Amino acid sequence: MANTSATGGYLAPEGAPTPTDESLEDTLQAMVSGITSIPGKYVRPRWQPGNPKQPEPSVDWCAIGVMSTRQDANSAIDHIGIEDGHDKYQRHQEIILLATFYGPNAQAYGQILSDGMYVPQNSEMLRSKDMAFVEAGDLIAAPELVNQQWVRRYDLRIRLRRKITRTYQVLNILSADTPIITG
Repeated sequence: MANTSATGGYLAPEGAPTPTDESLEDTLQAMVSGITSIPGKYVRPRWQPGNPKQPEPSVDWCAIGVMSTRQDANSAIDHIGIEDGHDKYQRHQEIILLATFYGPNAQAYGQILSDGMYVPQNSEMLRSKDMAFVEAGDLIAAPELVNQQWVRRYDLRIRLRRKITRTYQVLNILSADTPIITG
């Protein structure tokens, strides 16, 4: 359990951390697979332990990866005075997702994801994870020469925002010895 303001020292947040790494990739993998209809086993994290074999050039698939995260400059902290009290910390974070599509229909699937991000029902699914779609970038052709054969490849950057909320055990002040100065 996290310490409290009564114990002094650094305060760690309570509860589970905001999804990052694999848990964030799982959320984004479900989003890409759901919008494009590419089977989940063909929407893969860009960086994986080991080096799994790439699908054949005749197979449509996608590699995804969070390329950057940026915190906004204005976090907010509210003290909640119920029971012993606690502080609720909130900030927003921008996430840049790179989705790279491979296969004979790579361009089509990239465009499907770009267009599908603007559909309100898809936005609702993100909202349930405290995330929001901001914009889809240009679909950029980046073919690769693999074993003397050109493989179709298209890159799409998706910009998302998410809300990060943390709870810190900053307790209510019950009393304070303060001198009263009269004029």
